[in-house]
Amino acid sequence: MVELSRLTAPSFLCMALTAAVLPVPLSSSQAQSQPPAQSRPSQNIPDQKLDKAAAALRQISSIQQSYQQQLNEAAIPTAKANLAKEADDQIPKAITGEGLSQQEYDAIIEVAQAQKDPDVRQKLLRRIESVD
Repeated sequence: MVELSRLTAPSFLCMALTAAVLPVPLSSSQAQSQPPAQSRPSQNIPDQKLDKAAAALRQISSIQQSYQQQLNEAAIPTAKANLAKEADDQIPKAITGEGLSQQEYDAIIEVAQAQKDPDVRQKLLRRIESVD
């Protein structure tokens, strides 16, 4: 497995997002609250939502990179656990901070990841790669 701390921000971003935009791990309570295979997410995702999802993904990537570096430097197991919890808490904030609900974000990522709609995937990847 590639260590996140060895990657530069652009290469990390490309790696993380070109790999089908991996889903953000949810806490067990969040994962259990969503019914499996509810209904297929709408594949007609507005550009504005894709912009927000791409911005959230860039923030999540930054959070993961920052906390991975801190985790690598932490020597005490309790400090590592605390850092991991902080990172887990920051990810939903990054999503909602961009104006998406967790469910909207998850639906967009599901469409992009599963390649249910290659156009959505490509649009999302283009937005991620075009850093302002």
